Amino acid sequence: MAGVVVVFDFDKTIIDCDSDNWVVDELGVTDMFTRLLPTLPWNSLMDRMMMEIHSQGKTIEDIAQCLKQVPVHPKIISAIKSAHASGCDLRILSDANPLFIETILKHHGLMECFSEINTNPSFVDGEGRLRILPFYDFHSSSHGCNICPPNMCKGLIMERIRASVSAEGKKRFIYVGDGQPDLCAGLKLREGEGLMPRKNFPLWDLICTNPMRIKAQIHEWSNGEELERILLHQINTIVIEEQCGTLRSSDRLVAVDCKLQTSSVSAHEAFPNALPVPH
Repeated sequence: MAGVVVVFDFDKTIIDCDSDNWVVDELGVTDMFTRLLPTLPWNSLMDRMMMEIHSQGKTIEDIAQCLKQVPVHPKIISAIKSAHASGCDLRILSDANPLFIETILKHHGLMECFSEINTNPSFVDGEGRLRILPFYDFHSSSHGCNICPPNMCKGLIMERIRASVSAEGKKRFIYVGDGQPDLCAGLKLREGEGLMPRKNFPLWDLICTNPMRIKAQIHEWSNGEELERILLHQINTIVIEEQCGTLRSSDRLVAVDCKLQTSSVSAHEAFPNALPVPH
């Protein structure tokens, strides 16, 4: 397995919109949402919106059918499948909820690509209504982060993810996201790792104001084609560097330049597990 962990945000990253806004708009509660937005934290507001949607006679199945219409760029689907096939450990870190995320992933055949989904918990109550809870109970205590919303700190979750894979040996992380809380996750990345902010979205804007605070390499992207090309290139680079290190530490005499600028054998012969990178 490649020593790469790729952590994706979900809204406006894997999907091309915000899943919360999509459901609110498609199921006709935008006016109430807009009216209550200044009065409630987002996570609490979405729980309130689910109650309103159900009070209008909509069911869990109606919500699921709505979510299946969410736009997902085909190149993002193929990028995820290629990264998974290469042996990367793929995870999601999102301020959405399991029902929204899993419904969309299953619809596009992506659910099995991810080893873990970190998001706000949700459940269906005894009356068949979707309830959405905060990841952290911010009513009882604060996570203390001034970047993230009160219900979730992405930096703390990134630290937990890194600790959970440490027993498997050295892992290098790539983080893909778009929003302000993704900055908190990006600040946990180390040298030699990769941060992929979506260009002209809040994460990218924040990085531009002070790029030196990011230790990881920054690779911006704008659309599905760029995400696929840049992500697979980073994965290939890490895989090649790992295999070069293995060759150097062994007694095998294989004449390979790790930058692939000069080589006595082809890249495919030296590194058969490398992914094809779209051009």
